[in-house]
Amino acid sequence: MEIKPGIYRHFKGMEYRVIGAGKHSETLEPMVVYEALYNNPESKLWVRPLAMFVGEIERDGRHQPRFTFIRES
Repeated sequence: MEIKPGIYRHFKGMEYRVIGAGKHSETLEPMVVYEALYNNPESKLWVRPLAMFVGEIERDGRHQPRFTFIRES
């Protein structure tokens, strides 16, 4: 499983730029490093397991991707 760098929309509507993929230093689990493209007071950079990033969520009884690729950055 791979992740394409670029701009993604989270299912809640905010946009993020995927910087790339890496590995957890202890478990070697694939991780995605991404940047909030809005003023998020919690953090600008985020890390999420690749399987979770590309996975689906259930919202209002329907399944949808957690993040959707929009365009290249």
